[in-house]
Amino acid sequence: MNSENSKLVIIALGSNLGKSREIIQAAIAHVKFCTDFSVKQSSVWQTTPVDCPPDSPKFLNAVVGFIPQKGETPESLLQKLQDLEKVFGRTPKKVLNEARPLDLDLIAFGKEVRQLPELILPHPRAHLRRFVLQPLSEFAPELILPGQTKTVLQLLVDLPPDETMARC
Repeated sequence: MNSENSKLVIIALGSNLGKSREIIQAAIAHVKFCTDFSVKQSSVWQTTPVDCPPDSPKFLNAVVGFIPQKGETPESLLQKLQDLEKVFGRTPKKVLNEARPLDLDLIAFGKEVRQLPELILPHPRAHLRRFVLQPLSEFAPELILPGQTKTVLQLLVDLPPDETMARC
């Protein structure tokens, strides 16, 4: 793993309410203001909802990665992401994993580890989720997430196939 990857912030984006493709693209444009460097971004993928209420619409998902601005912390970035979700119409949850216009998950912040009520880093289920690993593998296949011993690509290979996930 190169030294740039050891500092990489990984954010997973999802939307299954409203004009999801436009929302994801606009959110990526906003996220670009969180770095002074270039942003790596995946393709957009259509995915089946995971752990969502019955009859939930399909998601569009993407992943971005970037080097954070000097002085940025996981907590300050999380607040920016939560504020951005609100800008796109996210309201407080009424039902776990309900449909939402924008969901931003902080997957990793370099090698930082957090175990707080409001923030767990790395994301505790990212290594099990194809809708995170597949897009992430497009630009960081050799990344080893904190707490893992396998690369993103190796984790992805270990997951059961999911024919319902498609690049769009």
